[in-house]
Amino acid sequence: MIKRILMSIALVSIIGSGLFATNPKREFRGAWMHTIFQEQYKKPTAELQAYLVDQLDKLQAAGVNAILFQVRPSADAFYPSDLEPWSRFLTQDGKAPSPYWDPLQFMIDEAHQRGMELHAWLNPYRVTTSKNEKLAPSHIFHKEPWRFVDYADGKKYFDPGIPENRDFITSVVMDIVNRYDVDGIHFDDYFYPYPVEGKDFPDDASYAKYGKGMKRDDWRRQNVDLLIKDIHTAISGSKKPWVRFGVSPFGIWRNKASDPRGSDTNGLQNYDALYADVLLWDKEGWVDYTLPQLYWELEHPRASTLVLNDWWNNVGLKHHLYIGQDTHNIMKHADLAPSTNPTQLDHKIRISREAENIQGNCWWPGYVITGNFNGIADSLATNQQSTIALVPEYTWMTSTKPSPVHARMANGSNMLEWDIPARDGSINDVNRFVVYYAPLQVRNVDMNNPENIIAVTESNSMIVTKPGFYYVTALNRTNKESDLGKPAHFAPRKKRK
Repeated sequence: MIKRILMSIALVSIIGSGLFATNPKREFRGAWMHTIFQEQYKKPTAELQAYLVDQLDKLQAAGVNAILFQVRPSADAFYPSDLEPWSRFLTQDGKAPSPYWDPLQFMIDEAHQRGMELHAWLNPYRVTTSKNEKLAPSHIFHKEPWRFVDYADGKKYFDPGIPENRDFITSVVMDIVNRYDVDGIHFDDYFYPYPVEGKDFPDDASYAKYGKGMKRDDWRRQNVDLLIKDIHTAISGSKKPWVRFGVSPFGIWRNKASDPRGSDTNGLQNYDALYADVLLWDKEGWVDYTLPQLYWELEHPRASTLVLNDWWNNVGLKHHLYIGQDTHNIMKHADLAPSTNPTQLDHKIRISREAENIQGNCWWPGYVITGNFNGIADSLATNQQSTIALVPEYTWMTSTKPSPVHARMANGSNMLEWDIPARDGSINDVNRFVVYYAPLQVRNVDMNNPENIIAVTESNSMIVTKPGFYYVTALNRTNKESDLGKPAHFAPRKKRK
């Protein structure tokens, strides 16, 4: 561990400015867009839509390729739902927005137009955020209050120990999966609520009824395990088995003092405090990606990101692993000596890319990037994420590669075109295309070099301006890429004198 830390410090020191020679072609570059307690979502419809378009444009310019959009912050909805009311963070009293629109569908359309993935982010158990909050008249709480408990100054939660609640939350997830073209379903770190000192979660009634003699901690973990398993089973058995299910847990699974398999840290533990056994979920194949929140600085005495990045890389997850990064924290802390870098941005990205089993990062919150806090957007756009990256392939879902796509120029114009392969609603359907460019004098393109990628798009055409050869490949629902097809040659006609 010490050797690895010293090597990382030395690498950053050698680089100086931290410029990367090459960025990876495949990398998850997510951004969380939370809607809870965000006043901008109370803007009039046209203003809010313009705001969201601007946010996506700025995130795309910074190299982001996946949006985690919070659509169910508190047992409510940023989309029309027969199960839950419209979110109080968007409208009042559970009423539909006026003029009417569907924020989730809007974000899906806008993200996909930019070649970005859209993951619908839900909080499973939280119902209210304060004891004074009034729930919309249509909320299920008013019909079946026995399914809920109050904890920590009167905040309401679904009781995870009640089977009907697992069924309900799974139905909410599947309502989204069945009705929307989302790329993923995402849960963050809130399972059982973060513990409040001196107050135990009030689940005596459900434990007495369903505990069956288990230790309460084990029973609580089992409740969360069953929810995760149920959602995985429902998605994988649906007509859209390609929809990824991912979880972003608190960054510490367990400390080594509690479990020899744990990390050399001294902080709150997912397994013990939130009853989230995220290692089990990956082992059983119930999640497609794990995204631990390593929000601490590199040298944090109780939860060093250097230590935790290494621990998660080596813990042996079989599915994808991405790292959650706190943008404010990264940009406020200088790098470790002997580096003179004023932020830890380069260093944190570098150790994630050096790690064999880490396939990307996710930025919390995305609004810090769009606000360009301490120059983070400028740095990402010109340095760490300056080339377009494809989201990593979900190799365990299908082995079928799309057929090659042949490019052409339309009628001697500067419109590059290609055909969209026939679709049958299966996991092997093509839903995005990658456009590569090679100068005239080169002709052949290296598709492993991300500097040759000029676009990822769901469209089958685009305007080009540079003379050269343009190649197009197809991506299926799991991000598996086709081989190169025939290129289109573009050479602008010279104007007659």
